[in-house]
Amino acid sequence: MKRAGQKVVAGTEAPGISQTNKKQKTSLCGSGFGESDPCTSMDWGSLPHHVILRVFQFLTLVDRARASSVCRRWNEVFHIPDLWRRFEFELSQPATSYLKSTHPDLIQQIIKRHADHLQYVSFKVDSSTESAEAACDILSQLVNCSIKTLGLISTAKPSFMNVSKAHFASALTVVFVNSKSLSSIKIDDTPLDDPSLKVLVANNSDTLKLLKMSSCPHVSPAGILCVADQCHGLKELALNYYILSDELLLALSSEKHVDLEHLRIDVVSENPGQVQFHTIKKQSWDALVKHSPKVNIVMYFFLYEDEFDAFFREETPVTHLYFGRAVSKAMLGRIGMNCPRLIELVVCANGLQPLDDELIQIAERCKNLTAMGLGECEVTCRGFIEFVKMCGGRLTQLSIMEEVLIPDSDYSLDRLHLEVSKHLGRMWFPDMMPTW
Repeated sequence: MKRAGQKVVAGTEAPGISQTNKKQKTSLCGSGFGESDPCTSMDWGSLPHHVILRVFQFLTLVDRARASSVCRRWNEVFHIPDLWRRFEFELSQPATSYLKSTHPDLIQQIIKRHADHLQYVSFKVDSSTESAEAACDILSQLVNCSIKTLGLISTAKPSFMNVSKAHFASALTVVFVNSKSLSSIKIDDTPLDDPSLKVLVANNSDTLKLLKMSSCPHVSPAGILCVADQCHGLKELALNYYILSDELLLALSSEKHVDLEHLRIDVVSENPGQVQFHTIKKQSWDALVKHSPKVNIVMYFFLYEDEFDAFFREETPVTHLYFGRAVSKAMLGRIGMNCPRLIELVVCANGLQPLDDELIQIAERCKNLTAMGLGECEVTCRGFIEFVKMCGGRLTQLSIMEEVLIPDSDYSLDRLHLEVSKHLGRMWFPDMMPTW
């Protein structure tokens, strides 16, 4: 980037300045502190630090780096700590990724000059093992860091899982030990293990508020229980169902704990019929809700129909339910019977039997329900209108594919949207399958 090659004048140009010998400058209006000339002429390099800093905050990293070469003053602003508190390392292999990778020279400059300024840091890597290993190498060098938020993100398949557990744990330990103030960690699909969690707790138990660690197969129920026992300010927790236990819920319900606000549970099965899921006792759920009455319990299900046996046979205080695979009528019936705190329900698929009775039961018993989504299911128009009538205006989100609705002798699809709109108190139409 070069200095401005053209003078921009606001008002009358000051007399007596040679057009051929003067420096290339720009005119900026004066500050109004009694100056006789309403406009003051200065070159770009003389802008106040705070003005340049404000400009830099609107630039992408690449443009900011280019702008820093304008002059020494702009380069000084480029290295002001405020610009390096939040940073995302993008690491990719050019032959296999669409990501723009952070330049290696810039990475080394950040480690050398700004490691102790980084506070909100994420690593976005592609599907290659080399990129994940590069992220671990950077983490290993952050020995002077004071990071508050850390995120490890694989944009395709979880490449961090291809890194050796020892290498990953060693790199993460550097951050856990040196930060001392971590409050938010998102490390899904990684080889995180129990010893690493113990290091995290030993150094950051007073500050940790959010921990998302789904699909971390080396973490055991004992490892997450250590976090629950020691991190008394924990507000949000995301984990796989296999490490959820009665002991964990009771630990989160102890008097020394601050109220938990969000508990996300991923219930995933990759091999149909090969996983038997344990059951959580009603008393454990009750203890959690008694201690944290406003807690949102979010469950994502990716199971096959014959794997749901362990769930919702007793009252369960779940608030948000998402079914990514087909779920049976019987299972939806159990939800209507045993999920009185339900706020949101999304069903991606069901069989070819209408779900009228199940939806009506859900409307009757789930008095907090405000959001519903149905994908590859079937509901008669009459049954759907009855469901909407019972829920009324509290249904703030209603996403139903047009193919779900079966016309009957009472309602056609044309009349349906008018009737539903009347009960919702706003205009509503079913969603349509895109044609492209």
